[in-house]
Amino acid sequence: MIVCPQCAKENQDHYKFCLGCGGELPRDVARKENQFRAPTPAEGMEAASRPSQCPQCGSEVPANFKFCGSCGHVMKSEGAPEPAPPAAEAPSERFAGGPIGAFIHLQPDGSPGARIELTDGMILGRNSGGVFEGDLYASPDHLRVSSAVPGVAIEDLGSVNGVFLRLTPEVPYPLKDGSVFRIGQEIIRFEAIPPVTEGETAVLGSPNPGFLGRLALVTGPNRTGNCFCIPPEGLHLGRERGDIIFPDDGYVSGLHCRVHYQNGEVVLTDLGSSNGSYLCLREKTVVQPGSLLLVGQQLLSVA
Repeated sequence: MIVCPQCAKENQDHYKFCLGCGGELPRDVARKENQFRAPTPAEGMEAASRPSQCPQCGSEVPANFKFCGSCGHVMKSEGAPEPAPPAAEAPSERFAGGPIGAFIHLQPDGSPGARIELTDGMILGRNSGGVFEGDLYASPDHLRVSSAVPGVAIEDLGSVNGVFLRLTPEVPYPLKDGSVFRIGQEIIRFEAIPPVTEGETAVLGSPNPGFLGRLALVTGPNRTGNCFCIPPEGLHLGRERGDIIFPDDGYVSGLHCRVHYQNGEVVLTDLGSSNGSYLCLREKTVVQPGSLLLVGQQLLSVA
């Protein structure tokens, strides 16, 4: 027997490599008289404990030995299961931490201008420079964009003038108490008229024939101009025709939009105006490619 000088394991005389550590065995060391004899496997013994054959040189290797004594080949235990392959990493969420789309800045004549590449969590406003630099109607940190499937999520960050979404013509959009919309250069707020609760003291005022609410012209921060009550049949707004007209605003179409009652709620419907009707986004909203946003005085197309 040859004793391995590295791990002290006994090996047969004809082995060149240690069965325990795989190290090369010296040939000039004293040999023990007793010869190695592989034990005879008992009946019913698991195959993993039986001697195996080295796939490289064909020598018999005792069970559970890691190395072939003749050639040093690394042995695999027949009964040991193959190691499971590493689990594939879960695919990252769409656009996570990366590009999520773009804004196309539209020039006054409607032609495309600068392209703003968007990333998840990006904040835009005067602080971001670019098309917003010098726009006094844009807040320093005006809005945040984030990924959505499909489209892009828009979140107003408490800006002074809000983020406005252009409405699809002939599609009614619900108005809630305090909703703000824009036609041309006019900023208009919808105000609901709360019903009188039974038992409360009635407040003196003009007779209410069933008004749906009222429209208030916003003339500045916390400042309101004229107010118009909305009758049950609704109101039309325009530059030349309608119940409320803005003859000096060249961006308002002749007949621009309508505020009316539909399916249990007050709605705003654009009537195919040239420059569109815009609704201020009051909460985080997902917008689709092709949508138009008004931020400060900048018109942006979602790409």
